[in-house]
Amino acid sequence: MFTEVLMPSEDAIERAAALIRQGQLVAFPTETVYGLGANALDPDGIRRIYAAKERPADNPLIAHISEVSQLRPLIACEPGALAERMIQAFWPGPLTMIFPRAACVPACLSAGLDTVSVRLPAHPVARALISAAGVPIAAPSANRSGRPSPTAARHVFEDMNGRIPLILDGGECEVGLESTVVDMTGDAPRILRPGGITAEMI
Repeated sequence: MFTEVLMPSEDAIERAAALIRQGQLVAFPTETVYGLGANALDPDGIRRIYAAKERPADNPLIAHISEVSQLRPLIACEPGALAERMIQAFWPGPLTMIFPRAACVPACLSAGLDTVSVRLPAHPVARALISAAGVPIAAPSANRSGRPSPTAARHVFEDMNGRIPLILDGGECEVGLESTVVDMTGDAPRILRPGGITAEMI
């Protein structure tokens, strides 16, 4: 497989979106790090992510959305007042929240757990791709497991050349650190992974 690297023009984003809809993988920039994207509702696409990254399948993936309205169909409850405050404060941005998983979300996205992790990224290329694809996009960092998370397209190419069909080159990532992951399924938010949003900010 030859891996193309394209600047994120309108045509390139539509090509990438078509690949996502076909169950293929596309690397794209977010404000945190580059993500390795597949249709979050497609078990075959999700399995391709694990294979390309050489990542254990017991490590859940994050579903990325482009609008707040896309959250509700992915979760099995109303977000609640606390989550709504978090959304208003930190979305779009480097915050991932965990909720009970809706039936439409494949179990393999969440490594068999009954929850789902969701983020609304701030990067315009990421949001344009998700919008063009018309589906939420599962996107862990676009590197092989054990390697540093990529903050530029060239880092992705070094790790993923020949493993994926397309990389959208949106330049350097601003944050350079993965999103903060917060479990919203309990009585109070619980930080599971520190990142671009600090505990003090929350």
